[in-house]
Amino acid sequence: MCGIAGVFGHPNASEYAFLQIYSLQHRGQESVGISSSDGKKIHTVKKPGRVLEAIRQEDLDRLPGNMAVAHVRYSTSGDSGVRNAQPIVGETSIGEVAVVHNGNITNYLELRRELEKEGIDFKHTSDTELFIALLKTGRELVPDWVDLDERDEEVLPKVFYALSRLEGAFSFLMLTKDRLIAGRDPYGFRPLLVGIREGTLLFASESCAFDVVEGSILREVKPGEVLVVDEEGMRSYFPFEERKKAMCVFEFVYFARPDSFIFGEWAYSVRKEFGRQLAREDDVEADVVVPVPDSGVVPAIGYAEERNMPFEMGIIRNHYVGRSFIEPTQELRNLRVLMKLSPNRAVIEGKRLVVIDDSLVRGTTSKRIVSMLRRAGAKEIHLRIASPPVVGPCYYGIDTPSREELIANRMSLDEIRDFVGVDSIKYLSLEGLRSCLPSWEDFCDACFSNSYPTKVEKIAVFRRR
Repeated sequence: MCGIAGVFGHPNASEYAFLQIYSLQHRGQESVGISSSDGKKIHTVKKPGRVLEAIRQEDLDRLPGNMAVAHVRYSTSGDSGVRNAQPIVGETSIGEVAVVHNGNITNYLELRRELEKEGIDFKHTSDTELFIALLKTGRELVPDWVDLDERDEEVLPKVFYALSRLEGAFSFLMLTKDRLIAGRDPYGFRPLLVGIREGTLLFASESCAFDVVEGSILREVKPGEVLVVDEEGMRSYFPFEERKKAMCVFEFVYFARPDSFIFGEWAYSVRKEFGRQLAREDDVEADVVVPVPDSGVVPAIGYAEERNMPFEMGIIRNHYVGRSFIEPTQELRNLRVLMKLSPNRAVIEGKRLVVIDDSLVRGTTSKRIVSMLRRAGAKEIHLRIASPPVVGPCYYGIDTPSREELIANRMSLDEIRDFVGVDSIKYLSLEGLRSCLPSWEDFCDACFSNSYPTKVEKIAVFRRR
């Protein structure tokens, strides 16, 4: 999972891109990068770490031009660190390009081997480099149903060919010296939206990135759509054969900010409904509803309202610490939990708690939280998870563990209860989750159902190296 942002048509495009990608910091914390174009050359700054610590004003001063793309990285493939920081920039058959990408190319290893045999040199271990490598071949493709504008005849046939070779999840932004190209894979796994501010076009993984620059939502990039923006306007193409949509439900469960609009809905509304539905499926007796902040807060509000129970912040989060789930190692995730969460004894001591969290993946984080609540004097702890058991790894851009590491695959419900150390545990049912979604058939819930929208046999080895 990563965050991407783009700007076209503003004299301070890099500064707008900086602000937008800062708003998407929750989608990646390992590195940040920005590329801009002044119409002649692409300029790039990439650094490890978080946006505010990494990017300085002197960096932005080195990024002239009226168009820019930006990226924050959460690695699910390739090495972590600055080596694979994006944008990835390279010379291709359409000139120099800079690419930012959210998702996983599931046929990466197969394509890389093929292209290396053709003499294409790779400089990174990130699947995003495939965009550059395929464009280097100079091969072209224009599907019969695509009516290509003459302004795009030199560039888009090569882009269409490159995209046609990719499988899996790819929401992307591509910068050339004189245009910005945006697109989503035909399944629509990852969100990508278009915004506007006084004639400046904005692109971002989530709509919260428009608010920070006082922009508004124009529309979503549709699954399978490619948009081209230049000085003459924005043009839309659909170069893929239509496929069944498979938008990622885990965006609503955890990744998207609650104030974001994605997949045609507000994340807050869907997440709150998860909590309400969980409450409808539950009958436990307790004194207070306590969320695990921050991702458990919204479903906990829904749960408390549905059960007419008091909602209290029994766990306080230190907001100077990042998201533990998207740390690249389990050791770092464990340390983050201890650093960022503290018990609120005024709420906890002597009380029967319903503790609401968004998901339960490995179980180690929940175990630490429960131990902390016990030490703070909780009388009973009833853990409620606002999503179903995670039984399948994700191959489309979320670094969930291997199937063997997922606690729901290793233990029964009673065993999970005992391992975590709670008095009871209950998950939102898969049917309940689906009932909260608009047109649930358009979503990928493979992590909960083991029903994958693409064949996974050949991509099972494609994990973080």
